[in-house]
Amino acid sequence: MFCPDCGTWNRALAATCSRCSAALPEVAAPPTEKPDEEITALRRATGTRYRILKRLGGGGMATVFRAEQMPLAREVIVKVLHAHLARDSEMTERFRREAEAAARLVHPFICPVLDFGEMGETVYIVMPYLGGGSLADRVQRERTVAPQAVAAAAAQVAVALDHAHQRGVVHRDVKPDNILFDEDGNALITDFGIATARFHGRLTASGRAMGTPHYMSPEQAMGKLVDGRSDLYALGVVMYEALVGFPPFDGADAFSVGYKHVHEKPVPVSEIDSRVPEPMAAIVMRCLEKAASDRYERGTALADALIAYLGTSDESPASHRSAMLARVRTPSLRA
Repeated sequence: MFCPDCGTWNRALAATCSRCSAALPEVAAPPTEKPDEEITALRRATGTRYRILKRLGGGGMATVFRAEQMPLAREVIVKVLHAHLARDSEMTERFRREAEAAARLVHPFICPVLDFGEMGETVYIVMPYLGGGSLADRVQRERTVAPQAVAAAAAQVAVALDHAHQRGVVHRDVKPDNILFDEDGNALITDFGIATARFHGRLTASGRAMGTPHYMSPEQAMGKLVDGRSDLYALGVVMYEALVGFPPFDGADAFSVGYKHVHEKPVPVSEIDSRVPEPMAAIVMRCLEKAASDRYERGTALADALIAYLGTSDESPASHRSAMLARVRTPSLRA
């Protein structure tokens, strides 16, 4: 059984914990299932600081667990790098960079990293638990999202990205899975694992196209140097998908999708769904311009356009207020 004090796995009939010597509760019979090795390793690595509750899921890089931060009784998310990746020094460095980049970016709409830890092949970061799920969850559940809700969320993400860009950080992996909602419906951007920054100069010139193919800007797909306007392109793809139910480009593999980002024009939003208001459709299509110079110059400019659109809509004043709240916290630095 797992020790309730330190989380160490002990034999079922043990009277005390082999690690901390705390008394173990009595059990009626030995367990019939083998303990989860990943959870066991995580409990050993986190000790008494976190109580690991359950596995939530994961992706190609990490597994995500729901946990409780014991001293504060706070619900958190523990993101654990896959063990085979933890043996790769470059991947471990990328994971550490996520914690470092997010720790440097203090903003209401950037999901903070609360902790980072490493013990053997267990490398993890800890973030707040946000009860609203992700934009990807919402698109999957609803297929399309109301334009007002898309605009409000995108405005919050845009000002958060602008905050990062003004500090030399480019996210490079903006996608629906990385936009999370709190219980009040506010949108927060997370996962700066492949972000480029001035303070990580030695890792920014690899020439590789890192990111998720469906959301890459043309310059990112070609492995060129990127700036904040690349993130705004990705946010345009996110808005496009949320509005019509699918991204502008798809293909059999990453190369074919990247090729389309570079060489093909997306079908205009208004041609796919005429119910999307023209001002909102125009904002999305400007984000998707091939040349970075033809997009919005800054996240604040994109947020201003989205707020102006929301100001013309009487359907969702709450969305307008949430977007305005995001914008006033990020003043313009225009010349």
